[in-house]
Parts: sequence; structure tokens; C-alpha cells
Amino acid sequence: MVDVLKAASSRFEYPVLVGDIGGTNARFGLVAAPEAAPLLLAHVETAGYPDPSTAIRAVLARAEGPAPRSAILAVAARVDGPAVQLTNAAWIIEGARIGRDFGLSRAVVVNDYVPVAAGAAWLAPEALTPIGPARAAGNGARLVLGPGTGFGAAALVPYADRLAIVSTEAGHTEFGPADAADFEVWPFIEPVEGRITVETVLSGPGLSRLHAAVARARSGRGEPRLDPALVTERGLSGEDPHAAEALGLFAKLLGRVCGDLALTFLATGGVYIGGGIAPRILPVLGRGGFREAFERKAPFAAEMRAIPTSVIAVHDPALTGLAALASRPEIFVYHGQSWHAAERL
Repeated sequence: MVDVLKAASSRFEYPVLVGDIGGTNARFGLVAAPEAAPLLLAHVETAGYPDPSTAIRAVLARAEGPAPRSAILAVAARVDGPAVQLTNAAWIIEGARIGRDFGLSRAVVVNDYVPVAAGAAWLAPEALTPIGPARAAGNGARLVLGPGTGFGAAALVPYADRLAIVSTEAGHTEFGPADAADFEVWPFIEPVEGRITVETVLSGPGLSRLHAAVARARSGRGEPRLDPALVTERGLSGEDPHAAEALGLFAKLLGRVCGDLALTFLATGGVYIGGGIAPRILPVLGRGGFREAFERKAPFAAEMRAIPTSVIAVHDPALTGLAALASRPEIFVYHGQSWHAAERL
């Protein structure tokens, strides 16, 4: 079943299995007690296992200590039914099946940016790398997002004594050129299923598409598609000018999207960027294109200048956020899939 999980929901029994399941990798950990930090159990490739239960079984077989009694899993997909298909991988995640397979009392499945948003409630300054001026965060909504295998985004919205987490499908919204430099490259960007979306360009595969488009626009000929890691490496070193331009374009486009979503949610509490790409391209993000695009939102440019933007420097922030969701059910309100052992009957 899919519902809104809130303070009235039953609590998690410990130990709690936590998992961050993406299109490429899945990370699993165990939270031994309320307020305890998650212990990382394993980091596996989703393609290496036919389904999540098989992967979890292999991970737990190598772990020491007591078996989990409940689970909360974050998945890179829209959670809109009892069976969730990963957007960029073959796994289907069913909380009920996982609960039954491992004899759990409760199993919860949420969008992968729900726990990142939860973790943003208590991010310490040392857990952040500012992009642009270091500014104090306001008391309003906080926005978390990140380009990785795909593109995820969620908002953490204060409401009375609760924190509501709003997950989105912002990565699948249309995206187009906005200035002369964009228009030179845009005709050469390869669409996905007939569309150019935020995720088409602001993701790992998107970085490869941007590099191919820049190369075609500048040289007039196609080049072999480069792996995103190679685009990043060659762009940062300067050995490939097309890769360097692609990274700069990526940073500018990311700034545009961050600014648009910050306006959408009135994110005066700040914008926090996760995902696997941003921490690797910090020098590019800091050169100005990102922040300039973020602030260029007339007639609200002054308001945008006051919003801090940062890259999350914490490793596996989703696992920390999942631990917070399990430990503090009286604080967070969020949408997800929830299964209880009583539903076996």
C-alpha cells in the first residue's frame, strides 16, 4: 500500500536495515538503535543481482551481529504502488516481499531523495562545501537535488512542528536552451524517447551527451561517446577542450535548474547538491557559471543572491537520512510505501 507516513505510524523495530538503491549501485547498512549512526554493510552493483532480496541476502550473509527486524529503503524511482520499478535498472522493489523474505515487522520504501532531504535538516557546516558566497541559511524550505545515474530532487518544508518532505520528478521535466551558447549546442544533444529533459543532460549519461554535442558543434563531426568519468577527467585536466566546455555547460545548466527549483519551493533554507557528479567537479562549479545562472532569475535576482548553495560532502548521506527517518517518526511527514507484518493475514 502507498500512504503518507507520519507521526501516527508505528515505529521501527531495531536493528533497522537501511538501503540506498540506485540505478547503478546499492548501499546497505544497519542501524543498531535509535539515534545510532548507520553501519555500512556493503556497496554492491545492482546489475550483479537479479532482484533486491537476492542482494540483501548476500549482504546479510557476510554481516556480523543480529538480523534486522525492520527496513527502510530509498529507491531511485517514483514510489506510486506496491511494486516499484527502478527508473534506470531492472530491479522491482516490493516492500511486502522484502518484509516477508526476511521476517521483518515493517518495511518502508521511499523515493531516494526523501532521506537526503531528511538529512538536510541537520547538516553541519563541515558537511558542506559552499558554491559561491558563504551565506547563512534562512528558516524556509530546503532543497536537495543531485545528478548521478539519473537526477533526483526533493524539498524539506517546515510546517508547524513537522518537517514535510516533498519528493519530485523534476528530472523528467522539459529542458531547453536559454542563451546563445546553449543554442549552438542544443541541436546536437541526443534526445531520450523523443525528449530533452533535465535528466537527459544533468546526469552521468547526460554529461556524455553534452560532450558529444559540444564536439559535434565545434568540429562539425561526431566523436565516439565517452564515459562520464573520462569526460570529467579530461575536462578537469584540460587535455580535451570539448570535455572542458561540456563541464562548464553542465555547471551552468545545473545552476539554472537549482535556481528554478529554489524559486518553485521558495527555498530560503538553502540548496544542497548531492549525487555522484557534483563532488568531483567542485572547481568547475566554483568558477562562477553555476552561481551566475542560479541568480539570473529576474525579477527575483536579489532574493536568489541571498540563498546559499552547497555541495554535500558527507559520504552516503541517504543512509544517514534513513537512520533519521527511522529514529524520529514524530518529526517527518513523507510519502512512501509501507508494509507491516500484520498484513500477512
